Amino acid sequence: MEENIENTMDTNNESTNSNVFTPPPTQLQTELQHLSSEVLNIRREISKIIVGQDNLVTLLLNGLLSGGHVLIEGVPGIAKTLTAKLIAKTLSVNFSRIQFTPDLMPSDVTGTTVFNAKTAEFGFHRGPVFSNVVLIDEINRAPAKTQSALFEVMEELQITVDGKTYQMEAPFMVLATQNPIEQEGTYRLPEAQLDRFLFRAKITYPNVEQEVMILQRFKEDFTIRQSTEVKAVMNAAEVMKYRKLVEQVYIKDELINYIAQIIVATRNHGDLFLGASPRASLAVMKAAKAMAAMSGREFVTPDDIRFVTAPVLNHRIILSPEKEMEGVEIEDVINQVVQSVEVPR
Repeated sequence: MEENIENTMDTNNESTNSNVFTPPPTQLQTELQHLSSEVLNIRREISKIIVGQDNLVTLLLNGLLSGGHVLIEGVPGIAKTLTAKLIAKTLSVNFSRIQFTPDLMPSDVTGTTVFNAKTAEFGFHRGPVFSNVVLIDEINRAPAKTQSALFEVMEELQITVDGKTYQMEAPFMVLATQNPIEQEGTYRLPEAQLDRFLFRAKITYPNVEQEVMILQRFKEDFTIRQSTEVKAVMNAAEVMKYRKLVEQVYIKDELINYIAQIIVATRNHGDLFLGASPRASLAVMKAAKAMAAMSGREFVTPDDIRFVTAPVLNHRIILSPEKEMEGVEIEDVINQVVQSVEVPR
């Protein structure tokens, strides 16, 4: 009996000590855990239709939460456009899609000034870029003058037409797709425009198991009627609230130095003709914070940084002509750079 009482007292003491030394979750931690739960809900909604493509969904959600734009690159038929549309469908925000073609004019994207015969005045007719989530299909189909229409809106979230500036409604995000295989009738994206994308998400074919799952899922649904089952999870106000939470995620000075060393190493690498800019280092930091937030953490880890480094840098740095002729992959060089920098302890 005495032994039982002593055991109970010991248990109570352990419980008391545990309560004393285990701090309650902070407000930020509680909100980040809720964000992590919402991210999981979005993944579940998208997985109703999309098989695989986990990395693509992660990068799209990261771009949404860190305020960045995403370029999706892959061969035709692997659900690039469908995944982007489903991401927009999980959000209660305005969505527009622009099909880029060689004859598309900048005014077809941004809008144009139109004369109103009734009022005898000119008025601005807004183009499809005035939305929250803008999907640009086959962005490399349009010439440089049309692509340049996106420069200002992607960086400054505004459009200037006839000397008047129009602000985008928050949140604003551009998702663009391009096919890297087909070259006929396409235009190379200017480096300045590529630099405005937070990520270039390079996606590949599904494996055999995933291919079978796709066939099984749509064997009686040729028109993808199941997409109507995808429900909205977040609204515009929640997206903006979560973006502010991402800003509050803590990153140690050692990890900031780690990012800087990686970026500087790209500028001194023998295999590279052009290294990454300070915009790239800011992009890595923002994306790493978003990765931590999506996991429900208040702090950034080296793994967060390493995960986002390749998709942040793979469109911002240029191989030397010799390495390009040898067929060296840009991701291999990025991995070499990352491995050459010591990870903070």
